[in-house]
Amino acid sequence: MTETTGDLKDPIKVMVVDDHPMWRDAVARDLAESGFEVVATAGDGDQAVRRAKAAAPDVLVLDLNLPGKPGVQVCKEVVAANPALRVLVLSASGEHADVLEAVKSGATGYLLKSASTEELQDAVRSTAVGDPVFTPGLAGLVLGEYRRLASEPGPAPDTGEPKAPRLTDRETEVLRLVAKGLSYKQIAERLVISHRTVQNHVQNTLGKLQLHNRVELVRYAIERGLDDE
Repeated sequence: MTETTGDLKDPIKVMVVDDHPMWRDAVARDLAESGFEVVATAGDGDQAVRRAKAAAPDVLVLDLNLPGKPGVQVCKEVVAANPALRVLVLSASGEHADVLEAVKSGATGYLLKSASTEELQDAVRSTAVGDPVFTPGLAGLVLGEYRRLASEPGPAPDTGEPKAPRLTDRETEVLRLVAKGLSYKQIAERLVISHRTVQNHVQNTLGKLQLHNRVELVRYAIERGLDDE
């Protein structure tokens, strides 16, 4: 499997979760017509968790207000079951509490339903490669929350000998830019490397630090002051 570009070669597999059938079908249809592979849809939380495990999408487009099981719980469960799965929340709510709760549950991005079809398509593509996507005005809120979380004592203080995995200079450089809120594309342009190389550095860093996602990675970096350098 050779990849010659930073983009995904195969169609991005998407699952759409929303309790309104007309909206769900319209989003699924628009994405399918744009070249995405819609592998499943679901109308409630329990159905979403079951079908996400069976269909293994790359990106889950998820509404928060679901019957049976709320969207944030769906997000937690599907990401726990498959850490490679990216979740893009598509919600009518721009409430800060909803946004922060979604991100803490493992969502990679948060888009309002007022977004255009083109904005949704771009958001799904960015989410698929791990870039955070937020409706304008929400990115700063999320970064602020990362900083607040990093200033709080962690749930489990270090015990025994602290592990300090050795990162390469380039991995540290990429980590610093991730902590500043830059997308993978922006980091690639800043460092004059490919998008794929940035992704590889991030994956290697996650592995070394035994972290699971970008939220944990940003918190790690901020706790160590990398965002201020």
